[in-house]
Amino acid sequence: MTSPLEYKLEVVVLPVSDVDRARAFYVDQVGFNLDVDHVNGEFRVVQMTPPGSACSVTIGVGLADRAPGSIKGLQLVVKDVDAAREDLLSRGVEVTPVRHHDGTGWADGHGGDWNSFIFIDDPDGNAWTVQQSPGRGNGDGGAVDGA
Repeated sequence: MTSPLEYKLEVVVLPVSDVDRARAFYVDQVGFNLDVDHVNGEFRVVQMTPPGSACSVTIGVGLADRAPGSIKGLQLVVKDVDAAREDLLSRGVEVTPVRHHDGTGWADGHGGDWNSFIFIDDPDGNAWTVQQSPGRGNGDGGAVDGA
């Protein structure tokens, strides 16, 4: 049964050890938009949104009970993984070569539709995958397998 309600992922909280260093990485290097940087006593929240995304990431003080760098598998989608890689490199971000999964493991180079990736880590080791997507990353909201 399908729910009549929409559940939209709005924010993912990332545990970091140094809020200012992480903010600089995501905003100045990766190019996320800074939405909020608010301090109230010992509480601080910094919310940033990847360009074109409806979901933001939040870092801060007093937000996460997880160890810095413990989030793995966050994923962004882009129309052109090569352009994304070049953009990140030009911003000083360490990024892997384009890779694909060949059925037995990771191999360098492009794969088929939905099978070309680059990988980055933030300064604490929170791990991101950037995937080339034929139906997403270009604002059309395309679905996987026609879903």
